[in-house]
Amino acid sequence: MESFERARLEAYFGKITSHFRPETQSSSLLVTHLLPERPSFVRAVASASHLRAVLPKPKSIAPPALREVEGIAQCDPLSRDLFADADQAVEYLESRAAGEPVVLLDVGGYFAPTLGAVQERFSGTVLGVVEDTENGHRRYAALDKHPCPVVSVARSPLKDPEDFLVGQSVVFSTEALMRGRGDILHGRPALVIGFGKLGSSIARLLHAKGVQVTVHDIDPIRRTQALSQGFTVARDRDTALHRAGLVLCATGAVCLRSEDFSSLRNGAYVATVTSSEDELDLAGLPAVYQRTRDGEHVTRYQTTGHYFYLLNGGNAVNFLHGASVGPFIFLVQAEILAAIRMLVRGDLTNGMHAVNPADRAVIADTWLTYFNR
Repeated sequence: MESFERARLEAYFGKITSHFRPETQSSSLLVTHLLPERPSFVRAVASASHLRAVLPKPKSIAPPALREVEGIAQCDPLSRDLFADADQAVEYLESRAAGEPVVLLDVGGYFAPTLGAVQERFSGTVLGVVEDTENGHRRYAALDKHPCPVVSVARSPLKDPEDFLVGQSVVFSTEALMRGRGDILHGRPALVIGFGKLGSSIARLLHAKGVQVTVHDIDPIRRTQALSQGFTVARDRDTALHRAGLVLCATGAVCLRSEDFSSLRNGAYVATVTSSEDELDLAGLPAVYQRTRDGEHVTRYQTTGHYFYLLNGGNAVNFLHGASVGPFIFLVQAEILAAIRMLVRGDLTNGMHAVNPADRAVIADTWLTYFNR
């Protein structure tokens, strides 16, 4: 990032934090991708709260960004296991924010499994959670009982530009890896599983590139949307898997289970938009499949009479090339800062919430002032 771009970004976040700074500051824990532009957002979070720790998502860490963020706040290793066990989760919060009111800033529902136990046993108070992704939104929405408010920005209209551009970056990275092996998209029918904001973006770009695209989604409404946009909609999922030369998983949930892999046609490529643990049941894949490296970031799975290729180990393929969506990511980051203020105010009921339209309008107007040039 050029110095003038950094200065503009810092000025933007300064304006946002000035508008949305809570009257009283809480502590915070921040789960985030550490991409090159992320330190400015981390500084904004540290300005709006007492940032006690940053937990970078392990498969999306840019070393220069990590070094810069380490100068802002404590950085701790992140895994699903850290918050899967209640004793361990409580112990971690006690080590970072004992006795303090704290806001949990999440990307992917990491805090969801033990949120109730943490709220009950933590010496401080969990004021609430801010969730950034559709995958995480579903994890929190599925809780039987919400022990605190959860503000989700996953379905915000301010996230639409980001989701659209992430879809574009997924196709770019998929094609780049295929070309690295001497393959191309054309001539390979594609199956896009999941026709939400990301999946629909992926499907449209593949279609624009001349690829034959079939869509599968468990939601009948989304299937009708796909049909209305000119895509073939799979009547039978197994048949669609067998016919596809490229399978792109964009559900935010387990997309391919162990028994599904045998339905893949020989030589098919599989790519995802999120973590392998979220989209793919690789652990259940029969042991008869041998795994070998076949080009950079491409793994060949082979057994007698059958083989397929997995891109980036099943993790979000676009992070191999920076996953950049340009300045549009700053819209959602600003909304996260607005959500912090909502939680610190303490007037939300336990359950799922969204940032109000008036605050979104302020964010969009501020963003346009700085980035519509």
